[in-house]
Amino acid sequence: MTRPPGSRRHLPNSPFNVPAPPAPPVEHFEVGDRVSHDQYGLGRIVGVEGEDAVVIDFAGRQGRFLSPYPKLAKL
Repeated sequence: MTRPPGSRRHLPNSPFNVPAPPAPPVEHFEVGDRVSHDQYGLGRIVGVEGEDAVVIDFAGRQGRFLSPYPKLAKL
């Protein structure tokens, strides 16, 4: 025997009722911006591919980073 579908009752003090935290805003970079990366150090933006990716030069070593940029900070 199955139970008829009914609405579930959520308790007001339930830990599962908390809303999800808002996503942090995505930074917008331009060519020439100085940035700092947690692993690679200081660098300069040499290319921007729309909102999807940036190309960064870290003292002769280039890297392409996809959005969102969690380890990248604009200086």
